[in-house]
Parts: sequence; structure tokens; C-alpha cells
Amino acid sequence: MRCELPYARRGQIIGLLGGSFDPAHEGHAHVTRAALKRFGLDGVWWLVSPGNPLKENGPAPMERRLSRAREVMDHPRVEITDIEARIGTRYTAATLDRLRALYPGVRFVWLMGADNLAQFHLWQDWRGIMATTPVGVIARPGTRGAARNSVAAKCFAHAKLPARASRLLGRSDPPQWCFVNVPMSDASSTRIRAAGDWSRD
Repeated sequence: MRCELPYARRGQIIGLLGGSFDPAHEGHAHVTRAALKRFGLDGVWWLVSPGNPLKENGPAPMERRLSRAREVMDHPRVEITDIEARIGTRYTAATLDRLRALYPGVRFVWLMGADNLAQFHLWQDWRGIMATTPVGVIARPGTRGAARNSVAAKCFAHAKLPARASRLLGRSDPPQWCFVNVPMSDASSTRIRAAGDWSRD
């Protein structure tokens, strides 16, 4: 299995952007480019998930979502991957534990938009994720206030890294998280589906 997974060498800092990417869009690409720059990452892996446990309806077939993601995000330091399907994990906490075992010496940073931080406390073992993995949060339209006042932000207020020190995130020992403001894209998968520009069939 190891040969089918993305390559990373000991000492590298890899950002992980997870989601159903149903479909991938410019907002995902924008967040990724911002993360590479602001958090000092060596690379970013998009983890195109088999399905989101918090969403009622299943996503489009994996191959369609992977293909769309590769069209949207073509960057030499970004890997589009179905790694969760390959290693058999569904929840982020389990995925992170497995990746740390598979990639000794690689430092992982979990990336999310501010909209995800606002409901992060609903994720399975969210406290464990914060305790074991640095988290980089990128502003998203209309969600900054909700993110800053979220359960997770308040519980881990002591572990917040100032935005001016964001490039230190990947080298920091968890718990550590950082919120950065960047020029924002209002693209959303929900809006794309509602407009009829993407079908799950």
C-alpha cells in the first residue's frame, strides 16, 4: 500500500486539507495557496474523502471528484489524493493517527476554513485532533465571528499562535492553532450544486 500513497520525506511539513470536494472549486484552491504561503508548508495534500460523516447525502463518485479536483488545483506542491479510502479511515482523528504511523518524521498540519472551525466541536475526537496536530485556519466569507467565538476556539484559546507568527505553526508542538485573514473567495460547493453546475449522479 505504501507505494500508492503520496511521497513525503522526514522533516517535511505537509498541510492536509480534507473534505468531500463535491465539487472542488476555486475557494479550495485559494485556501491552499494561502496556506502554503502563510504556514510555511512544504506541500499540501487534498484528502478527497469517501464521504462526510456530518452530511446526510453521499457525494459524487470518487473518480469524478478526484478528476475535478485535479482540474481546479494544478500546483507542483499540491497532491490530490484518495488516501482515506486507501488506508481505510473515515474520521479525521483516525486519519491523522494513521498518517503519523505511515510517515515517521513528517510533520502534519491540519488545514480548514473558518466555517469548519465554527462547528469543529461536532467532529469525532476534536479535542484529540487539537492535542496532537497543529491546525491552520483560513478566513472564509461571513464566518470569522462564528469561528473566533466557537467552542474549539474558546477551549484552546491558550494554544492560539498569533497570525504574525503563522510560519512557525508547522514547527510548533501541539496543541497549537493559528487563524489567518487572507483575501477571500466566496465560491462554495453548495452554491455550485444549487446552480445545477455539478451533479452527484
